[in-house]
Amino acid sequence: MPSTAFDTRPSSLTPALSIHAVPPPLSKALVWLMAVTCGLVVANLYYNQPLLGEIGRTFGLSESRVSLVATVTQVGYTLGLLLVVPLGDKRERKSLTLTLLLCAAVCMAGAAYAPSFALLVAASLLAGVFSSVPQLLIPMAASLASEEQRGRVVGKVMSGLLIGILLSRTISGYVGLHFGWRAMFWVGAALMVLLTLVLARMLPRNQSHYAGSYGSLLRSLGTLARQLPVLRRSALVGACLFGGFSAFWTTLVFFLESDAYHYHSDVAGLFGLVGAAGAFAASFAGKSADRKGPDYALTLGILLFLGGFLLLGFGGYHLAGLIVGVLIVDVGQQMAHISNQTRVFSLLPEARSRLNTVYMTACFIGASAGSFLGGLAWDHFQWPGVCAVGLGLVALAYCANRFYGREQVVSQ
Repeated sequence: MPSTAFDTRPSSLTPALSIHAVPPPLSKALVWLMAVTCGLVVANLYYNQPLLGEIGRTFGLSESRVSLVATVTQVGYTLGLLLVVPLGDKRERKSLTLTLLLCAAVCMAGAAYAPSFALLVAASLLAGVFSSVPQLLIPMAASLASEEQRGRVVGKVMSGLLIGILLSRTISGYVGLHFGWRAMFWVGAALMVLLTLVLARMLPRNQSHYAGSYGSLLRSLGTLARQLPVLRRSALVGACLFGGFSAFWTTLVFFLESDAYHYHSDVAGLFGLVGAAGAFAASFAGKSADRKGPDYALTLGILLFLGGFLLLGFGGYHLAGLIVGVLIVDVGQQMAHISNQTRVFSLLPEARSRLNTVYMTACFIGASAGSFLGGLAWDHFQWPGVCAVGLGLVALAYCANRFYGREQVVSQ
């Protein structure tokens, strides 16, 4: 059999897979329900970022030490992507989603109650694991959408997720300043319970058809990564982009509370509103991916991301420069991510949950590393060091997208 850019032989990628009836069409109401769900759940990962200063003062910790809370939350999410999200190709997705939401509620309550920093770190890790719900819903939306509208649908669902990421900082900054950081985690727990009740009534059942074992399901992740060079390239690009994005947002609160600005956590959270304006780029990116192909929007997003970090590095000490830089960084990140993910979903329709696992696991490994590197850079070099880390990671993403893996496709 001739070799192609990506080998899609069922024997190697989809063991014991049986194709059943075509699912019902994806309604606009269901798209928005998925978008809202993604936004509320993913917020669990980011509530802590504007609160790191307050948490550090509660437990008497340095800025670099307390940033561990943000890092382990991202690590937990990565573990959820790797160990839980592949079940979306095997288990009924609605029941799996509801179970994860209830577990996330328990962990958020544990973080709110935590009497010690060690328990807060442990609860944050588990909250990250069980907050992987959006990465079950996004492949579901991609599978239900028609091919010519897939980028648009993914863009709309991702808009909800991205707005949740950014507005979570605004909300938590305000709540943290006026009611204390623990109150925000209690609110997060209550939202997970409420969301579970709503989805139990409104989310349709969505049966997956992978008939192999859980072990073979996980092993197939390596097979996908080995046989799909486009997946490997997208994963590397995503890891670098998320690393730069996370390095910036993890340390922004330290910069705003420093001598440069003397702001508090509520103002740090307000910068989420600036970034949320850029979430509308997700819809544009989806449409661009449908019309011109995902590579076009991906390259444009990376270039905007690079420009945003340059502006932050040279103009971040002026409020106007900081605001514009945040907006450009978020627009660039969202355009690049949506386009990159749309490219991944086009590879192998029956394995979208696993494709998304490989891609998003790489992204959040990058995000965890970015949080760590950002905290380290801030500790030693302050704001110029953070911008240098972000700029370097995004430049690496550009190089990876231009050169990595393309010679393999040509040779095949």
